[in-house]
Amino acid sequence: MSSTISTALPAASEAPSGLPTGRDVPRVLSIAGSDPSGGAGIQADLKSIAAHGGYGMAAITALTAQNTRGVQAVHVPPAAFLAQQLDAVSDDISIDAVKIGMLGDEAVIRTVRQWLEKVRPAVVVLDPVMVATSGDRLLKESAEAALRELLPLAHLITPNLPELAMLVGGEPAESWVAALDQGRRLADATGATVLVKGGHLAGTECPDALVNTAGLLMQDVVEVQGPRISTRNSHGTGCSLSSAMATVQARLGDWEASLRTVKPWLAGALESSGQLEVGQGNGPVHHFHHMRPALEEGGFAALLWAEAQQDLAAIYALDFIHGLASGDLAETDFAYYLAQDALYLNGYSRVLARASALAPSEAEQLFWAGSARQCLEVESELHRSWLSTRPARNGLGPVTKSYVDHLTAASASGSYAVLAAAVLPCFWLYAEVGEKLHARFLASGEPDGHAYAAWLRTYADEGFAEATRQAIAIVDAAGRKASDHEREAMVTAFKQSCRLEVEFFDAPRLHS
Repeated sequence: MSSTISTALPAASEAPSGLPTGRDVPRVLSIAGSDPSGGAGIQADLKSIAAHGGYGMAAITALTAQNTRGVQAVHVPPAAFLAQQLDAVSDDISIDAVKIGMLGDEAVIRTVRQWLEKVRPAVVVLDPVMVATSGDRLLKESAEAALRELLPLAHLITPNLPELAMLVGGEPAESWVAALDQGRRLADATGATVLVKGGHLAGTECPDALVNTAGLLMQDVVEVQGPRISTRNSHGTGCSLSSAMATVQARLGDWEASLRTVKPWLAGALESSGQLEVGQGNGPVHHFHHMRPALEEGGFAALLWAEAQQDLAAIYALDFIHGLASGDLAETDFAYYLAQDALYLNGYSRVLARASALAPSEAEQLFWAGSARQCLEVESELHRSWLSTRPARNGLGPVTKSYVDHLTAASASGSYAVLAAAVLPCFWLYAEVGEKLHARFLASGEPDGHAYAAWLRTYADEGFAEATRQAIAIVDAAGRKASDHEREAMVTAFKQSCRLEVEFFDAPRLHS
């Protein structure tokens, strides 16, 4: 009797971002051939091991002359030298997992078998490299019998469908059902778990299955579904999959969990393969697609500043800003702006206090707390002195409410980085606009009677400029440390605040 469990796999973009628990850095030995083009064999294995947090080692069984268009020649060094390589590694280093790939000839296979029987690694993944993706044969026919004798020493066997057919003495499966049947036969014959791969089948789906034998009466098949990735760049896919499985299994000790970790990574590696632009034929996969390049200091701030340019341009185009710069702005409009700003600053100061509570360092706690106090003491004094002698409509305006609600929501998100990004435009855009307007004011000779000179001097103040630089540095550091998801949320919160800054400056026109 057999039981089949079919479970859909998340898309590549939903793959788990954390590495499994267990040994922090698995020590993984690849026993395989060399590919000078870097896409398959030892080279692919070492990249795959590193991509999953392992320490890769290599014993070379064969040298090939190949590239993305095919294999031109194979040279197999003396098996005695391979034995020396294997002994040199295992005599000195504890090996957590072994991946076996291209073996070349019978003498090499016999050497590897003797070493396995002596060392008995805890995890052995055997990729029976017999036929390359290009169709080139990579194992001499005389060595096939020796390879079959080696299979029972593996814990996981990962053939492609042509190799699976060769190992069970049949024709390559043309359906998933036929492939699973051949996988069961190989599992029965070897006692190992067989990873049946659907990559050579037609269709939009690309399933994989772990076929486990538990004796003559029972077998379990665990299917993991996934989308087929349309790309010609599949050079070294089998090597990469098997070495990744060995690395992750050394952490997890569970083949199904390992496959559910590795499969979406490989799908992403295939999806991103075109970025490499390697070779004119069947190119390699992108092993490190999931590792984003580190941002240099100032890099995240530069990204945010680029996002703010459209909103800054919109601010400079507003009639309110032109009137403020010239001094011709109607007092009723400025009074409405100041009244709303006073209400805004009350809510803003509370949000800054929340940022202080969430801040990871004492310096940042003090900065945000000082900024909150500044809102209430300095800026608010300007509002009170102006509004005490001029009438203004009271009540929270719709834009002011939207802005405060947005910041309050950011403060309730629990993410310090997102909150810091959300409050930054009130520093950065105000400082930028204030500096530009004050420069125009100075260029005009600081005319007597300019109604808004005090406001312009306040926001061109060096103390405010220094506070803005500190806020930018804090957000930049938080953004460089953030995960992809949190970084995206930071950008979204920042852009929303920038948009609300535009609307806030334009609100007096809408309520005049």
